[in-house]
Amino acid sequence: MKVSYHGHSVVKMETNEHTILIDPYISEQGNCDLDASTIEADVILLTHGHNDHVGDTVEIAKRNNSFVVAPFELATYLGNKGLNTHPMYIGGAHSFDFGTVKFTQAFHGSSYTEEDGTIVYTGMPTGILFTYEEKTIYHAGDTGLFSDMKLIGERNNIDLAFLPIGDNFTMGPDDATVAAEWLQAKHVVPIHYNTFPLIEQDGEAFAEGIKGGAGKVMQVGESLTL
Repeated sequence: MKVSYHGHSVVKMETNEHTILIDPYISEQGNCDLDASTIEADVILLTHGHNDHVGDTVEIAKRNNSFVVAPFELATYLGNKGLNTHPMYIGGAHSFDFGTVKFTQAFHGSSYTEEDGTIVYTGMPTGILFTYEEKTIYHAGDTGLFSDMKLIGERNNIDLAFLPIGDNFTMGPDDATVAAEWLQAKHVVPIHYNTFPLIEQDGEAFAEGIKGGAGKVMQVGESLTL
């Protein structure tokens, strides 16, 4: 499985048969190297409903007839916009032909702001455990530090963890370092930072502080193979 990072919280996973996007905030991001009008994706996984995570989901999904997996309220909201959705929730797992998805808790908010300023509640925020051919990726979504990350690490053999470090809205580097220790992932990559001034952080310093050399900064467009 090829896994690449594309700025903010955007992750792309490519298997032999599928291309899967997590939180495709592309066209308004500034740092992203992808083009929302041309990218192909069979599947889109969403952690929560904030605009900087839902991003270009509607455009991408309609053009590709993508299968969208999201928390129940968000899946319902996007289904009403004509997308092919599968609702899930925290603690639940489901095996699809492209891999197994399990939603974890995340401590944050979740709502979508329409163009007219209307705020639509989109359920609980989540993290995602994605497993394909015995390789597991944990995308924490937007969250603060919580002690059940220990349990997530104990119950899952995590090959790659994407953790927010931007602070203010999510964990900062110090808390994310504790999260990395609890999760015991083989590789830990910082996300949700340097998109705008309020969440500027030193990703390299964070990565260097992870025990065992597990920390890794992925540049925009960089990939690794699991």
